[in-house]
Amino acid sequence: MQTVPLWINGKSVQSQSGRFGDVFDPALGEATKRVGFANGAEIAATIQAAKDAFPAWRDLSLARRQQIMFRFRELLEAKKGELAEIITSEHGKVLSDALGEITRGQEVVEFACGLPHLLKGEFSENASTNVDVYSIKQPLGVVGIISPFNFPAMVPMWFFPVAIAAGNTVVIKPSEKDPSATNWMAELWKEAGLPDGVFNVLHGDKEAVDGLLNSPDVAAISFVGSTPIARYIYETSSKNGKRVQALGGAKNHMLVLPDADLDLVADSAVNAGFGSAGERCMAISVVVAVEPVADELIVKITERMAQIKVGDGRRSCDMGPLVTKVHRDKVASYIEIAEKDGAKVVVDGRGVVPDGAPGGFWLGPTLIDNVPTGSKVYTEEIFGPVLSVVRVKTYDEGLDLINSGQFGNGTAIFTNDGGAARKFQNQVQVGMIGINVPIPVPVAYFSFGGWKHSLFGDSRAHGEEGFRFFTQTKVITSRWLDPSHGGLNLGFPQN
Repeated sequence: MQTVPLWINGKSVQSQSGRFGDVFDPALGEATKRVGFANGAEIAATIQAAKDAFPAWRDLSLARRQQIMFRFRELLEAKKGELAEIITSEHGKVLSDALGEITRGQEVVEFACGLPHLLKGEFSENASTNVDVYSIKQPLGVVGIISPFNFPAMVPMWFFPVAIAAGNTVVIKPSEKDPSATNWMAELWKEAGLPDGVFNVLHGDKEAVDGLLNSPDVAAISFVGSTPIARYIYETSSKNGKRVQALGGAKNHMLVLPDADLDLVADSAVNAGFGSAGERCMAISVVVAVEPVADELIVKITERMAQIKVGDGRRSCDMGPLVTKVHRDKVASYIEIAEKDGAKVVVDGRGVVPDGAPGGFWLGPTLIDNVPTGSKVYTEEIFGPVLSVVRVKTYDEGLDLINSGQFGNGTAIFTNDGGAARKFQNQVQVGMIGINVPIPVPVAYFSFGGWKHSLFGDSRAHGEEGFRFFTQTKVITSRWLDPSHGGLNLGFPQN
């Protein structure tokens, strides 16, 4: 069985730890690879490679860095079909969705190609007599990236293009469930001309994560994952004096007002609820229907769900399997919880007949109506193809429901009333908002991140905030003396 190696200082290195994790093809239900988990010495060697590469990369001209970034972008565009096939084989999402993920990540690469402009400082001439004040942006050093299984290409590309463009070196710890995409991108960086040691891949489990969090040579940590782990990453990194941006979980609501176009709502709810088998932090998992629209909306959603073809993502299918059997079984358990809590299971995905191998990790799209807000089906992030419907009587009741939750990642409102939409965007306590848009993921030159327990740390991903996160600013006050300079003056300059 193929073993996915580490990538240290521009080379593939097989771990000698003797510890491995199985990598499954979710559509087959079979382990097709294994990944070697780094030991303490290998963790230290990976970080050291990035540390050794930092001075030369930091001092490389912006023009040279930009050329490498452009080359990486061109190679990614030419070869992204290869990467999509890798993602589908290890995550399970359909090929078209994998290609869409890569395209959204590529947007950040393209944004980072503008690094000469984004790294400019400021200058004030003659701030005081013959005194100039100016600022410069400099990289942090070695930065760690810890990425989740659901977007093995896009989420890493939220961070590493910006970090590298800003002059940092990177150690990335991808999910052990689908690790090969990161190795593929490491090889692409090398082909693009990135110096060895600037981009390193560290495979492993909690030992590898803690190695990054506790290393004095790692200056910053970027993370995306569940809220409990995000909190742990944030607290441990902060305690160790690191910068940290830790993006956590979500429970995204779609508020549907009575004047909304229900066909658009139904299309959007199905697309946003079941794309990538619901394994998205920006998935819509709760439809909040302001009565009297719920019954009609459920009929329309059910009609569309009947058209979804579940199966192997390499075939002509709409939705693939879940990433592992353990995760599939956990998501399916929420359907049973819903029944016990008195909700109505309108469409039960546990009985799906897929176009794929019988051993695949299958769970079909599921629709649950009248979900009690005290049920775990409502309060917890399910991270699968389960769409809940909660009925409310008024806009204010729906708004209060959204604002009372622990998460504040993404939300959407569907309405034809501009005043209601404007009121909603002002009042809702959520970081990313869609107006008649179901998945409000910002484009690369804006920044991604939520509120409340969906984000730990002060900085969000990519955009200008990303460049601020991966740089530190120096402010210089400068005076060049001429022969007529004065004598001593112990006070602050006044003019």
